[in-house]
Amino acid sequence: MFSLEHLVDLPLIWYGLILTAVLLYIVLDGFDLGVGVLFPFAPSETCRNRMMNSIAPFWDGNETWLILGGGGLFAAFPLAYAILMPALYVPVIVMLLGLIFRGVAFEFRFKAPEGKRGLWDTAFHFGSLVAAFMQGTIIGAVVQGVPVEGRSFVGGAFDWLNGYSVMTGVALVFGYGLLGATWLVMKTEEQTQAWARRAAAYVLGWVAVFLAIVSVSMPFINPDIRALWWTIPNLFYLAPIPAASLVFILLIWNDLNSEREVRPFLCSIGIFLTAYLGLGISLYPYAVPYEVSFRQAAAAAPSQSLLLVGTVILLPIILAYTAYCYFVFRGKASHESGY
Repeated sequence: MFSLEHLVDLPLIWYGLILTAVLLYIVLDGFDLGVGVLFPFAPSETCRNRMMNSIAPFWDGNETWLILGGGGLFAAFPLAYAILMPALYVPVIVMLLGLIFRGVAFEFRFKAPEGKRGLWDTAFHFGSLVAAFMQGTIIGAVVQGVPVEGRSFVGGAFDWLNGYSVMTGVALVFGYGLLGATWLVMKTEEQTQAWARRAAAYVLGWVAVFLAIVSVSMPFINPDIRALWWTIPNLFYLAPIPAASLVFILLIWNDLNSEREVRPFLCSIGIFLTAYLGLGISLYPYAVPYEVSFRQAAAAAPSQSLLLVGTVILLPIILAYTAYCYFVFRGKASHESGY
């Protein structure tokens, strides 16, 4: 009988799909969360209107990838889901509340009369800020590993909260701020664009600092990571990754002081790509870092086969719709409401 699991490495494919979905979420929803983080610092109401209009066609579609990442983990790697979720219930719930607040703020702000948008501006900003910070703390907690005994999480509800996870939370806020600022450089003009260039230059320095801190600290978290990055010849093979990050940072700095509009955003994505690649290499092959590999956490092959068939059908449709949306709404955003 024909069997898909005999033809392909299903656990590896699903591992790659989930990592790709998480990366797409971080990059795509990252820039609109970054716009929300920067929102109250805009110099005028007209600038804030431009900022909202620049992301209005995209923000809800961008969150599709969060559903695919979380749902894929639950369906394809149920053991990893069963271990990680109890460890991360609090930050995940707070993150979702932040996303809900910013979603509500979107709908109500566009319908509120001029001069009465303060409440929704605040909800949009703090919803974005909380969601970004919680996502960063989740990354920090996962990187450090969670206590596991047998097939269960055995830690406390607030084990995720420590100095390192707080640092990664703040780092991701600045990272999203960079994505948001460079997105505004690309999508706006005049006063809003000039302000976005200054904001991007400011957060770029902090991104460089936090990127250096994370890069240096990661090898001290786990001896396997230290052996991977700091031994010869791996050091030479992996050195291009941090080198590429440095090149992207320098290009952004140069472009912010020129007339370039698109490349700063693309280079900001490049920084996230290299950071994500370095993180992925460090944590491979774990689904639950340092405890459970993705093969140990994988669902039964027939389940993964059935899920993959559905994904192969739906994923191209989602990608095509996303690309079409970005194509239709290309160009500069105005301050006039079109939501």
